[in-house]
Amino acid sequence: MTTFDQWLAGGSRRAVPLASGTWQIFTRTDGTGDWCTLLHGFPTSCFDWHTIWDGLRARRRLLTFDFLGFGDSDKPPDHTYSIHEQADITEAIWRAHGVRRTALVVHDYGVSVGQELLARLAEGTLEVEIPVVVFLNGGLYPEMHRPQPAQLMLLDPEQGPRLGDLITEEGFGRGLSLTFAPAHQPSQAELHELWLSVARRDGHRIGHRLIQYIPDRKRHRDRWVHALEASAVPRHFIWGDLDPVSGAHMAARIAEGIPAADLLRLADVGHWPQLEAPEVVAPHLERLLALRP
Repeated sequence: MTTFDQWLAGGSRRAVPLASGTWQIFTRTDGTGDWCTLLHGFPTSCFDWHTIWDGLRARRRLLTFDFLGFGDSDKPPDHTYSIHEQADITEAIWRAHGVRRTALVVHDYGVSVGQELLARLAEGTLEVEIPVVVFLNGGLYPEMHRPQPAQLMLLDPEQGPRLGDLITEEGFGRGLSLTFAPAHQPSQAELHELWLSVARRDGHRIGHRLIQYIPDRKRHRDRWVHALEASAVPRHFIWGDLDPVSGAHMAARIAEGIPAADLLRLADVGHWPQLEAPEVVAPHLERLLALRP
């Protein structure tokens, strides 16, 4: 099993200038060939991709990073985090690496960043060409998203800020396990590594700030849903049906909104397809990323 520390050793923190300041963002690249950018979810980090990384890098150049507030990136305690700013960071990192064309693979929190990037592409303001997007479980349709109890507590203006002082590794692991399918429960060792990605740089203390992506999705619902449904970019979906947050009910909504969607539904997988069933997800990703529009 790859550890979080081993994962960090394969990348580095680099300065990314934004309107809100210059932030150190952990970034990792590997492989050769066409670019593929992988965007991670809440509340963890780009470490979420470690199970499929080696297989994908054999044929393409991979790029991933920790969003601001996540993993080994800066985690300013009083910052107002937003999906739009994370999209700005994505664009800044692309510029720094000279990326002009890249496939996108996105999960959870990352699906909203992907939708914002598709909206910018449709507007003609995105400098990078996106030939294909692969979505893994996430709240593409905010009205279908079912937040977990811990997420609702983080959203509460009184309880949320207090949770940072109360959360423990044990409580984190117990809550995260509920989003995995019964047949693919993470081991204690795996949960420990995921916890390290959250707790690094005191990230567990800013969960109430990072969780604001949920109201962010509601505010920008029409923009992001339109970008998803109307995009000319080929869109593919690899979906765990047993995800209590964005599972079978979200997959059904995707099929309704995009009738011709290439939607692979995994009946025994929960919220984390790449962690729960990498042996299934990796070859499907390989196939999808090899397609030419």
